[in-house]
Amino acid sequence: MVAIRSLTKYFGQMCAVNGLNLDIPAGSMYGFVGPNGAGKTTTLSMVTGLLKPDAGAVWVKGIDVWSNLALVKAKIGILPDRLRLFDRLSGQELLTYTGLLRGMDKATIAKRSADLLGALGLADDARKTVADYSAGMTKKIGLACAVLHAPDLLVLDEPFEAIDPVSARAISEILGGFVRDGGTVILSSHVMDTVQRLCDHVAIIAHGTLLAAGTVAQVAGGVDLETRFIGLVGGGPDVGELSWLRPS
Repeated sequence: MVAIRSLTKYFGQMCAVNGLNLDIPAGSMYGFVGPNGAGKTTTLSMVTGLLKPDAGAVWVKGIDVWSNLALVKAKIGILPDRLRLFDRLSGQELLTYTGLLRGMDKATIAKRSADLLGALGLADDARKTVADYSAGMTKKIGLACAVLHAPDLLVLDEPFEAIDPVSARAISEILGGFVRDGGTVILSSHVMDTVQRLCDHVAIIAHGTLLAAGTVAQVAGGVDLETRFIGLVGGGPDVGELSWLRPS
């Protein structure tokens, strides 16, 4: 579904993504993980046409992203990091507006919007202004906008952040059904348990460099994914002596 070759991005003198090569199979739930500042969001932004690379190339379904940007974007649904929405619209209005931007007819938009609002537990809040949504509700309406046009590829940056367990299960079922029907999901998360439970493939990056990629079982190598992740990226800073941190 996605082929990434020598993908590179600098911000000033800092190399955020360093010659990344990765293949993401069609029909997979692909976890994309790394520590804070690893280059995950930068990579996904380049894959989806939100950020132009300094070098390298990305193909989606064999189509060069940066040579055929409009065509590729039509095949992708995206839930980006730090999502900004037209939050003076209601949830229903936002879905309608999104569908019209995608060139969908109004009858299809209405049917799919009703289905998604119901599946994500937002039906009772469909007429409420998105600015008045909680963080979890905002995440869910953003996901609904991403899937409304039935894309081939979903790119989701922290889709379960601020989501309650009941909604998380519903979202997991929606994504699982999408993959079983031939769709592909790239899922970025800091929660290794979520990635190990949902994903069939995973890639681990740090400092913009690919450390490991393959099936979850291959990458985990006989231990849980979190243990493998920490072993690859390092155990983090020494917290030192914090004996003063006690209730007085």
